[in-house]
Amino acid sequence: MITILFPAQNFRLKKENNKEFIFDEVRKQWIKLTPEEWVRQNFIQYLIQTKKYPASLMAIEKEIHIGELKRRCDIVVYSNNLPWMIIECKEMNVALNDKVIEQVFNYNRHLQVPYLIITNGKETFGLDTKNKTQLKDLPTY
Repeated sequence: MITILFPAQNFRLKKENNKEFIFDEVRKQWIKLTPEEWVRQNFIQYLIQTKKYPASLMAIEKEIHIGELKRRCDIVVYSNNLPWMIIECKEMNVALNDKVIEQVFNYNRHLQVPYLIITNGKETFGLDTKNKTQLKDLPTY
């Protein structure tokens, strides 16, 4: 398991028609605030602030095609114009089980990245796909 210490945040929040929204600094738009989105936004800020990953090289909810199906990767980080890392976020009360692992592996069949990460905000696991080893920390960008 990878230990993640999320940085303190002053997220931009708003409420419209009894729905809460959070401003996504990467996508530059207001997004409906769900429990999964809360995890995703905190993880994005961890990548940017703590790990120094460039926000400009992140794709949020990146659409991919698996056969005839359209799917969305929560976060894809790029390096040298190629997908480098897939991060799948779940809300905090969702277990990181075989179903979640299978989901990120399916995404990787299409993108072929060196690093896969799954997180629910409480637990985070990572895999180096080339060496087939579990990560102890996120790689340096």
